[in-house]
Amino acid sequence: MKKVIVIGNGMVGYKFCEKLAAHPDFEAFQVVVFGEEPRPAYDRVHLSEYFSDKTADQLLLAGRDWYASKGIALHTSELVTAIDLEAKTVTTHKQAVYEYDNLILATGSAPFVPPIKGADKKGVFVYRTIEDLDAMKAYAAKLKSGAKAAVLGGGLLGLEAANAAKELGLEAHVIEFAPRLMPRQLDDAASAMLQAKIESLGIGIHLSKATQQIAGDEAIARMEFADDTHLDVDMLIISAGIRPRDELARACGIQVGARGGIVVNEKMKTSDPHVFAIGEVALYNDGIYGLVAPGYEMADVAVHQLTDGSKSMAASIDMSTQLKLIGTEVASFGDPFIENEEVAAITYVNKRSGIYKRINVARDGSRLYGGILVGDSSDYNSLFQIYYNAMKLPQNPEDLILGSRGGDSNILGSVLDLPDTAQICSCESVSKGSICKSIEEGTCSDLKDVIKCTKATTGCGGCKPMVVDLVNETLKSLGKEVKDTVCEHFKYNRQELYDLVKIKQIKTFEEALARLGSGCGCEICKPVMASIFSSVYMDTANKQPVIQDSNDRFLANIQRNGTYSVVPRVAGGEISPEKLIVLGEVAKKYNLYTKITGGQRIDLFGARLHELPLIWKELIEAGFESGHAYGKSLRTVKSCVGSTWCRYGMHESVSFAIEIENRYRGLRSPHKLKGGVSGCIRECAEARGKDFGLIAVDGGWNLYVCGNGGATPKHAILLAEQLDDATCIKYLDRFLMFYIRTAGPLVRTAPWLEKLDGGIEYLKQVVIEDSLGIAEELETEMQGLVNKYECEWKQAIEDPKLASRFKHFVNSDDVDDTLEFVSLRDQKMPRPW
Repeated sequence: MKKVIVIGNGMVGYKFCEKLAAHPDFEAFQVVVFGEEPRPAYDRVHLSEYFSDKTADQLLLAGRDWYASKGIALHTSELVTAIDLEAKTVTTHKQAVYEYDNLILATGSAPFVPPIKGADKKGVFVYRTIEDLDAMKAYAAKLKSGAKAAVLGGGLLGLEAANAAKELGLEAHVIEFAPRLMPRQLDDAASAMLQAKIESLGIGIHLSKATQQIAGDEAIARMEFADDTHLDVDMLIISAGIRPRDELARACGIQVGARGGIVVNEKMKTSDPHVFAIGEVALYNDGIYGLVAPGYEMADVAVHQLTDGSKSMAASIDMSTQLKLIGTEVASFGDPFIENEEVAAITYVNKRSGIYKRINVARDGSRLYGGILVGDSSDYNSLFQIYYNAMKLPQNPEDLILGSRGGDSNILGSVLDLPDTAQICSCESVSKGSICKSIEEGTCSDLKDVIKCTKATTGCGGCKPMVVDLVNETLKSLGKEVKDTVCEHFKYNRQELYDLVKIKQIKTFEEALARLGSGCGCEICKPVMASIFSSVYMDTANKQPVIQDSNDRFLANIQRNGTYSVVPRVAGGEISPEKLIVLGEVAKKYNLYTKITGGQRIDLFGARLHELPLIWKELIEAGFESGHAYGKSLRTVKSCVGSTWCRYGMHESVSFAIEIENRYRGLRSPHKLKGGVSGCIRECAEARGKDFGLIAVDGGWNLYVCGNGGATPKHAILLAEQLDDATCIKYLDRFLMFYIRTAGPLVRTAPWLEKLDGGIEYLKQVVIEDSLGIAEELETEMQGLVNKYECEWKQAIEDPKLASRFKHFVNSDDVDDTLEFVSLRDQKMPRPW
């Protein structure tokens, strides 16, 4: 048997073991693994989750029993101190000597600590291992309330560390030497957008700061900068880059780079033919690669070289990445910065939603070279495939980030059109061909099987939407049924459950479980069923509060400090001075933060749970009702002033908007609904950015459907032209009921239309031509829901049983006295985390 020793039991060292253990020739190898940490390999990519909801054991990539089951000898808490290349042995700190035939160096990297005076003081930490995080936790627990923590470094790991500090209850600050965050991945505009998002969460950002000294007696008290400024801090986390751990290689004479790293060729072999280096310690093509995907690829190459020698590293390594930083989606691919005489940058900026998109395309429109996404990376997988496979661009390349202005807004087309060589999962190097082949050959029959077989989606998880599409489309191509069931408790999709509830006249969740499902239900199926009951019977959220989402349960949006916001309906955005005064008086009485929303309403923030019925009572007495800002329901129908006041107005948009909003108020649907009515083509109500929108033209109204703003903006598409008021209402009734009947859970109208066979043309046939013969039925159903409308707030304040749930503690009338606020421009806001 060949003796293989692996030095390093991090993510890449484990991946080498996993791939070798899965190889048909594994029995020919005897594998010994050394790791200096006390536990087996764990997931460093999601290390920050250790501060929130994951334990050390939950982060493990595999337990000790896995190594034992494969016959792999795992030595944790044992440091290899020397390598003898001539004798082909390694020696550990326990003076134990082990022989090898092949040696795998997967020693990874260590945090780089800049030579700053005072870096050895108490309260200064690096962000690398679970032990580092445990030490940070213990130190933070001893600090006083309101303590500050700084993070030195504004790259990927630095921002993760800042989030970790915030999770510890500290006031977090990021110190970055460069003039922008994530300078290797983002341009100035993208970095500014990310900075604004992070600062809105209460994290301070300090750019162009060169730290000269860490001041304090025994422990850190202050950071002093080269520009003569300083920042008082109680704790410092250093995340200023990495240095490859090549000390073993240096000591035994293996070639290393001038700036560190073990030199390897395309076969991952070092200057010694029996020694391989993989992961962050390997210097390949003069580069060190800090992402997990290249490390996994190196592990796979090393396994192939040990077995059949058939695989080598690519000449260049793609550093495209998609991640979520402190709740903000960030991605970059290809060359994110290229712009020259042959390449032009196309950008989309939405400061209101915090979205920045940039693509770099050939000026002749022939190729995509790279791009950046901040705030919304939902198109990353498609854009990456177009870039990586040099696929043809649409006639208008800007459609790649703005969405098509025609019928089909899917920028990639069918995933089956990708070449078999297209890399779907970068972390595990899984191609489209391997996913499809696993289903076509009968090895796998569903998504779970594919994940288990190929390991796709098990890394960062960013590829999962595309893997799901590939699995579903492949199954369909084989003539197999693809069912998007709600969850394990109901073996039906939402459309089937809607029909069954309606046909069988099922009225409660318990009855639905007994007759259609199994088990006790979960947090997925409960809100789905609540939505269905509302869509079929116009039930309010008060009827079955225990199955509602938290916002619906309390008829208000919960905010980050545990208080709630109150948004009364202001139909069409029209409000009288008297009602404005009432809103002001209520806000003043209950000390609420007030803000005008994008939907032409007034939002009142900071209400405590027990205050909600009191506030609703005063508002209802003044003629207000619930605005359903908390529900997956109609929110607003925005309007311009139209012909009532505007000299350009062609129709009376305000009155029609009010009529439409009052018609569909309280209407529950798979996702939220927003409408708009513009009195002329100047489009002041932004009707084409709504789920449905009307624009006045000569001869009536043009009706647009299936648009939205938000994280993935889409232009609404023309459904019908020059309609009178009655026909608009008729078509809207049909469109909305058809959407409610057929859409999946939490699917807005735009993606629903994208997935609808036949797209907008089919929708026109159903709504306008009545191709299914259900138009009258849809209209009747809608009218029935309209007739049953009740204000949920009014129900809650008039029924003592319903009102009883609006208190902080089940067994006490005490209020929550832990809420803290600070002043903000003559109002208040929650104290920053």
